[in-house]
Amino acid sequence: MANLFSFSICFTLSTITWHIVRGMLTLCFLFPFLSSEAKAQQIQDWTRKLLVLLGVRMHIVNADFFPKGPCLLVANHISWVDIQAILAFKPMRFVAKSEVARWPLFGWMAIQLGTLFVRRDSALHGRKVAQEMAPILQRESICIFPEGTSTDGAVVLPFKTSLFEAAVLSNMPVSMVVIRYFRETPNGLQPSCAAAFIGEMGLVESIFKILQARPLLIVLEFLPLAPQGIDRKALAEFTRNQIAAKINEKLPSAPKLDLLSSTLR
Repeated sequence: MANLFSFSICFTLSTITWHIVRGMLTLCFLFPFLSSEAKAQQIQDWTRKLLVLLGVRMHIVNADFFPKGPCLLVANHISWVDIQAILAFKPMRFVAKSEVARWPLFGWMAIQLGTLFVRRDSALHGRKVAQEMAPILQRESICIFPEGTSTDGAVVLPFKTSLFEAAVLSNMPVSMVVIRYFRETPNGLQPSCAAAFIGEMGLVESIFKILQARPLLIVLEFLPLAPQGIDRKALAEFTRNQIAAKINEKLPSAPKLDLLSSTLR
């Protein structure tokens, strides 16, 4: 049985590798000729397929709270899978720590998709990136993870305030999403840290950990928009408090993993 389980993980890992290679080929040879709408569809299809290969199902709560036009999306951060799930919901740009640009495969793909990179050790650089974000927000949504690092999902760290200046400068709405992971137990769905990408963990190690824990459920719960007309520090405090208040609440309308169908729109 153990050998069969190991073979299953190795086979899935090879399938994921081929899926990533196909994504890179698409970015290189197909994307330059596609419209914005076609690119968005390609991104959604690719990320949804990746979640399926990882054994991660997705459940969306309050999707109607997400604006139809561009916005700054604020999220807590647990895993690199967070980004795949948000892209599967709606393609957008991201701000990531500068180290991501050096990741094998995913780093290159992030660059090609227009990710902005910020140095976590420099508030000055954060303000510079916020100024770059402001005009982009007029036409595209951008997602930020203002904790500045990933956690195991049990807590929400204090938010760094620099990037919120982009919403103030552009006067664009600020949306919030709470990200949580669950696993099936005899007592129903329980929080899981299997997807947490923390410490010195490498990407391959993280993928193995996720595959060993499958099936997992990622929940994206959108919250009402933050108030406009307040400064970046007030925005950071407000959004952090709203997300932190939700992080340990009972999962609304929790589905069983074996019966779950995607609620993507």
